[in-house]
Amino acid sequence: MNVIKKSPIGSLGYQFIDSRYLPKGKDEYYLRNIQNRSGIGYRQLTAYEIEVLVRNRNTSANWNDILVSDEFNPELVQNCKFFGLVRIGKLTPFFLEFHNLRRPVGLYNSTIISCDLGDNVCIDNTNYLSHYVIGNDVMIVNTNELTTTDHAKFGNGILKEGEEESIRIWLEVCNENGGRSIIPFNGMLPGDAWLWSRFREDTALQERFKELTASAFDNRRGYYGKIGDRTVIKNCKIIKDVWIGSDAYLKGANKLKNLTINSSAEAASQIGEGCEMVNGIVGFGCRVFYGVKAVRFVMASHSQLKYGARLINSYLGNNATISCCEVLNSLIFPAHEQHHNNSFLCAALVMGQSNMAAGATIGSNHNSRSPDGEIVAGRGFWPGLCVSLKHNSRFASFSILAKGDYPAELDIPIPFALISNDVSKDELIVMPAYWFLHNMYALARNSWKYTDRDKRIDKTQLLEFDFLAPDTVGEIITSLTLLEKYTGLAASRQSAAAAPKSAPKRISDEDLIRIGADLLRNTPDRADDLEILAEGWENTDRKVKLVKVSQAYTLFRQLIAWYAATRLLAFIRQHDISSFEDLLGALPANPTLQPWVNAGGQLIRKSELDKLISQIHAGKIKSWNGVHQFYIRQGDQYAMDKLVHALAALKTVHGSTLKKMGKTGLAQLLRDSIATRDWMTKEIYASRQKDYTNPFRQMVYDSPEEMNVVVGRLQDNGFIKQEKEAAKKYRKEIEQTLRQFGL
Repeated sequence: MNVIKKSPIGSLGYQFIDSRYLPKGKDEYYLRNIQNRSGIGYRQLTAYEIEVLVRNRNTSANWNDILVSDEFNPELVQNCKFFGLVRIGKLTPFFLEFHNLRRPVGLYNSTIISCDLGDNVCIDNTNYLSHYVIGNDVMIVNTNELTTTDHAKFGNGILKEGEEESIRIWLEVCNENGGRSIIPFNGMLPGDAWLWSRFREDTALQERFKELTASAFDNRRGYYGKIGDRTVIKNCKIIKDVWIGSDAYLKGANKLKNLTINSSAEAASQIGEGCEMVNGIVGFGCRVFYGVKAVRFVMASHSQLKYGARLINSYLGNNATISCCEVLNSLIFPAHEQHHNNSFLCAALVMGQSNMAAGATIGSNHNSRSPDGEIVAGRGFWPGLCVSLKHNSRFASFSILAKGDYPAELDIPIPFALISNDVSKDELIVMPAYWFLHNMYALARNSWKYTDRDKRIDKTQLLEFDFLAPDTVGEIITSLTLLEKYTGLAASRQSAAAAPKSAPKRISDEDLIRIGADLLRNTPDRADDLEILAEGWENTDRKVKLVKVSQAYTLFRQLIAWYAATRLLAFIRQHDISSFEDLLGALPANPTLQPWVNAGGQLIRKSELDKLISQIHAGKIKSWNGVHQFYIRQGDQYAMDKLVHALAALKTVHGSTLKKMGKTGLAQLLRDSIATRDWMTKEIYASRQKDYTNPFRQMVYDSPEEMNVVVGRLQDNGFIKQEKEAAKKYRKEIEQTLRQFGL
């Protein structure tokens, strides 16, 4: 049975805070008065103003509790019902206009309960407006319910006085069983979400994260909802316990409940028709349109949900877009794209710069008796059309999966690889360095695109968009050893097959690596003739075949040198270093290779992350702001850390240090980098040119001229032009540096 309470009409709008939670000596408005920072001076109504209000069919149980500013105009208040303490700012005879919505300033045909209204607001046909502090020039039109409860948390996973732990909001990210749950809070960065979702065995650290979150928010009851200046709300149904920033635009939403909607003049957020959002945080500059359903979520700044997308128990990183599909229990780093109605992402950690094709089903738990599986994908993850993956699976950075139903769990440690399921031969095929060999245009353009589209105003976390960075270079170095080992293993199998009568010898991994390295460096043609198989990459007994290994191996080694050269050039230019001796003095003599982590799109040395965790344990970091200051410090030193990493990678792969190379070696390294840059530019053009020379691309056009009109001329491609100019500039900078160093 529904319990319907009956109370005297005169009490409507009062006793917002239960007496049990009202501090001694405080009235029910003490938090409201803190929240209202308008600076408006209020007074009681004059007898004339009350007369005008009554004549205009307005009612109030107590006119003494209607307070107004000196520039209040009672003629602009018509057919309204007031309950509780209502404070009204300036009303002047103007009309407000936004996107062709025109309404006169004033209060019309609305029920208003215990609210503070700023200057020149327009509230028209709002059936129930209760306990809100509203800014200046706000328009609220044709809205059914806009209300706040005394225990509103505005999407934060906190508890108010007297509330049980069982009602706390958690986000069950990365895993459907809740084992990686995190508490959402306003201002949560991707790095925060990633940190909290890891280290689950460290119960003390997990408890400290809860304490950091609790300390950031007030658990007192009685906070009002807020609507910032110039926000427009029209044709919405239910808005309950929602904190809304300035310049937001809400139109036609069905239900918005327990949310913070961050918005500002510089980064306005919009929520559109048919949307239903419950228990979440919407970041600055977000867009949510057309039937979206979001429950228990965080949208980082400048992310988008569109066209019926469903986001549940998930964190969506900055500058990401999800349309027409379903995403559950996932932690997604910045710059994620997912546009197709029939794609599905579940129980995954996706480390950004990712793209989900139509029909992709990432995260089926049907191979397990319990929903406890996970998928971990490095940045640049790209599952192709109708890809189906199983938990648990793990992928190195910039993995692309060809169309197919992958029958078993995968663990692919090589970056920039094309992974395909050869059904005819029942083999898994992995092509290392695919992006460099066959799709350099997309790889380079995406790196530029993500940088260009980074609309964040708050750049506390320094996001890495370059495809060659400490994470991918570290994976390349691991890959070189793996390619050597598997090539050596293939050569040993071939030798054993040629001498079947002799007893097989047990060859150590070190010897296999030595044999493979010799083949790949000195006789790559012989390596190409081998059937090179990987081990432990798929949870089956079938073959996992590596193709184009010698090409990938040579290219990976070349890219390590290129990475070091570009970092050195950037350092020399930034610090205006004019001699080889000065360069030697400014850099460590013996750099060592260290592991790095991708913390929400920001790359951080693992040793530094370990220090952060120790400081959190010790109580030296007392707030999430302290964690964010750590991100800023890491961003400030990232360029130098990246340079040291590049030099360590050069030493590890090529055995070279600056001192050992000397001037001549440095000159050769820089000159070789020009050739690598020119090769990249050529490949960028060539990979795009395929789209123009492929007869199957041409066949839908009656002539080359029609094709050029429809898709644009290759010669006019803005990105290719930009890359050619960048290559010329790079050559000039290298030549200038060499002259500067007397080389």
